[in-house]
Amino acid sequence: MVGALVSLVFMAVVQLALVLHVRNTLIDAAATGARYGTLADRTPADGVARTAAVIGNSLGEEYAGDVSYSEQTVDGARLLEITVRAPLPVIGFIGPGDGIEVKGHAARR
Repeated sequence: MVGALVSLVFMAVVQLALVLHVRNTLIDAAATGARYGTLADRTPADGVARTAAVIGNSLGEEYAGDVSYSEQTVDGARLLEITVRAPLPVIGFIGPGDGIEVKGHAARR
């Protein structure tokens, strides 16, 4: 009985680590894409493509399906915001779609 409880707690910790890994990878990809999209010779669409490529290489194509951008002005500074909506991994990498939404920002020139 104790062995089953320890196994359950262990699996819960492993799943939590997987969720955090996916979330952190998505945040990093969104920030990378936003910075890439603000380069002088790039467009925001290039940033979206870069974000999708990084996510596809890291987690798989199913996580890179919903990537979008918007341009904002905050305190007079122009920003590029990349938004990623991806499945929340509940059991392994399987989970409901649009479970996680993360954003990455970069200043535009």
